[in-house]
Amino acid sequence: MILPCIWYLNMPPKAGYAYGISAEIIENLVVFEGGDGSGTSTQLSLLGRRFPGPGLPAFFATAEPSGGAVGKLIRQALSGDPGLRPETLAMLFAADRNEHLHAEDGIRARCGRGELVVCDRYVLSSLVYQGIQCGERLPRLLNSGFPAPGLVLHFDLDPEEAVRRMSGRSKLDVFENLDFQIKVRGRYLSLLDECREAGSRVRTVDASRSPEEVAAEVWRELAELPIMKANG
Repeated sequence: MILPCIWYLNMPPKAGYAYGISAEIIENLVVFEGGDGSGTSTQLSLLGRRFPGPGLPAFFATAEPSGGAVGKLIRQALSGDPGLRPETLAMLFAADRNEHLHAEDGIRARCGRGELVVCDRYVLSSLVYQGIQCGERLPRLLNSGFPAPGLVLHFDLDPEEAVRRMSGRSKLDVFENLDFQIKVRGRYLSLLDECREAGSRVRTVDASRSPEEVAAEVWRELAELPIMKANG
């Protein structure tokens, strides 16, 4: 892995999303994306209350970092113990994603048997967060082989409001500060068109509203998915 990375990092930057224009699309994979404090975890929890239900597909909620061995190491690193180099963290996120996607009961298997899978963070988070930390080339290389989701919901929130929301947390991770979150929001907004070019349906959600208002919009967007219409 080291030699390809060195070769790639010395190449001119390439345009295009990490998935590639001809990326595989997993139609019944939905991804929630947004800066810290934007409410992605809250919305995933609220969405889960609607399932199971009449006419609805089987539903699986998940998140990255995952609950697996690599994901647990990432969560420790985000708390600052152990402190890891940005490049190492980028590689760990990609390794965790690979396990999360391809494990025996992972995202691909669940989508393949007709489940609606909603994941709190996926490839776009790596392009945003690790792209800020160690430049865009390495995250693009590490994530270039992953399939694209059918739907990306970007929860957009002013960074100052996000930090205000996070102020009540008992402990903040290394990314949860105003300066970094300003960069996060800007990078998300700059990458959304690449998601569309890769074949994902992308919607930006105003996350400044009440959780109930946001949840209603999330449900409207999910209702347009083929898997939801097929079961309705």
